[in-house]
Amino acid sequence: MKSGFVAILGQPNVGKSTLLNAILKEKVSIVSPKPQTTRDKILGIYNDEDCQIVFIDTPGIHSSHNKLDEYMNKAINSAKNDVDILVYVIDGSKKISSNVIDTLNKYTKNIDNVILVVNKVDDTTYEKLYPELNKCNSLEGIKDIVPLSALKGKNVEELITVIKSYLKDDVRYYDEDIYTDKSIKYLVSETIREKTLWLLQDELPHGIAVEIVRFDESKSICEIDADIIIEKQSHKQIVIGSKGAMLKNIGTKSRIDIEKLLDKKVMLKLFVKVREDWRQKDSAVKSFGYNSQDL
Repeated sequence: MKSGFVAILGQPNVGKSTLLNAILKEKVSIVSPKPQTTRDKILGIYNDEDCQIVFIDTPGIHSSHNKLDEYMNKAINSAKNDVDILVYVIDGSKKISSNVIDTLNKYTKNIDNVILVVNKVDDTTYEKLYPELNKCNSLEGIKDIVPLSALKGKNVEELITVIKSYLKDDVRYYDEDIYTDKSIKYLVSETIREKTLWLLQDELPHGIAVEIVRFDESKSICEIDADIIIEKQSHKQIVIGSKGAMLKNIGTKSRIDIEKLLDKKVMLKLFVKVREDWRQKDSAVKSFGYNSQDL
C-alpha cells in the first residue's frame, strides 16, 4: 500500500473544492461562484484497495486586505510545505495569462512533484484549449499535466493514477472510513455559509461567517441553532429578506443538505447577528476558528 500528502493550490474560482469533492465522492469543501469561498485548510482523505491519499484543499491565492485574508494566505503557504505532491489547478476555459503563469511559478518554486491540472475543459473547445496546453508544456518544474472536468468527473481517475505514481510512504495515516478531519459542526456551519453565498450572490460582500451556538443530537433528530454573522447593520435586512423570506430559504436549503450529512431529521433555527468589520479584527477572526497558530 502507498500513501502520501497532496496540496491543492490555485487562484480563486478555478474549481479546487469541486475537484476535491469529485475525487472523494463526498462533499467536504463548500463551493460557490464567489472568490475565497474556501477559507481554511481542509483535509480530504481518499482510500482505495492499494493507497491512501491525504488531500489538503486551500483558499484561492489572492492579495491580503484584512486579517481574514492574512490567515487564508498563511493557510496556503502552510499547506504546500511538507507535502509529497502539489496539484496546481488552473481554469482551462480561459486564456492562460502572464499573471496565471507568474503566480503558478511563485507557488511551485522548489517543489519537487508538481502536477498541473487544467480544469473546466468541458467549458471550452479543443481548438481553444490546445494552444493553452502548449503554453503549459513549456513550464519548468511541471512533472505532469492533466486536463479534466471536476464538475463532470471527466479524467478525475486519470489524475488519481498520476498521483499514485509519486506516492512513497507505506503508512495508512487515517482509518479507512474517515474522509475528512473536520468536525460535523464545522461541516454544518460551512453548509449554511454555502447556501447563504449562493442565495445572496452579489448582494453582500464576503464578510459572512456562521457560528453554531447549539447542537443537540439525539438518535432520531438533531436540533441546531446557528448565527449568520455579518459586518454591517445595513446588511441585516438583505439576509433576512422581505418578511423573512430570504432567511427562511437559506434555512430550508441548508436543512436539506444537513439532513443528508447527518442521515436524520434536523430542526434548524437561524439568526442574523452583526459584528462590525469582524474580518479586520484579529480576535474576531480567531473566534471563528481562523487561528494562524493552528496551521
